[in-house]
Amino acid sequence: MTSAPLAPYSRTTRGSGPGLLLAHGAGGGIEANYGPIMDGLAAQYTVVGIDYPGAGKTPTTQGPLDLDELADQLVAAADAEGLDTFAVSGYSLGGPVALRVAARHPERVTALVLSATFAQVDTRTDLAASIWHELFTSGQHTLLARYVTLLAFSAPGLNSFTPAQVQSVADQIAPSIPPGTGAHVDLVRRADVRNDLATITAPTLVVVTTADSLIPAALQRQVADAIPGALTAELPTGHLPFAEQPAEWLKIITDFLSGQPTR
Repeated sequence: MTSAPLAPYSRTTRGSGPGLLLAHGAGGGIEANYGPIMDGLAAQYTVVGIDYPGAGKTPTTQGPLDLDELADQLVAAADAEGLDTFAVSGYSLGGPVALRVAARHPERVTALVLSATFAQVDTRTDLAASIWHELFTSGQHTLLARYVTLLAFSAPGLNSFTPAQVQSVADQIAPSIPPGTGAHVDLVRRADVRNDLATITAPTLVVVTTADSLIPAALQRQVADAIPGALTAELPTGHLPFAEQPAEWLKIITDFLSGQPTR
């Protein structure tokens, strides 16, 4: 019995040049996570990204998300755009997705850039994710927006706002929280790509967000330590490099992909 083909996820394609696939984070989307650096990436690459179920224009699905399906959907998007080979950039939950793509298709992946990511969450991050999930499913979306802001920004970044500004931002964010957030966060808690790490053959850069309270730097460095030959670059931000230091994040990614030395 042949299984039915996967219905394609909504796809973003920009630019021209070598292929670069994007994998976004939980509760985000391609525009939300990569929008601030998209023009810079598209100036050098054919950029292709997919939105997970319940993000962007991809409908929500019944049941839990599957890491292999997300990876297969990203590769299917590359196929649809005629990309035989490609680099992959994975942010946060997108890191395990990118790693699974590289493990399943080593002959096609030319490079990996993994930012603010993990191979498996630790107890502290699982606790944070469980509260995130509970706030979402209970409908407390304004409180969730405040909670995620607390976890996601670095201390200096957060302290640049007044309490009133934080509340105003939360009020604006709450209505736009993707409906698939609960399923995304559930996958964060279940994802485990530790067995993939030693099999990665593509040149890899792990961008460590050193002031990250959601995915601690130590957890990110464990990914780099387990991938043969992986390099690291430190970025002094919280979990949102696209919000706190987008220009520097873009430079780190493009320098690595173009063969420039990393810091």
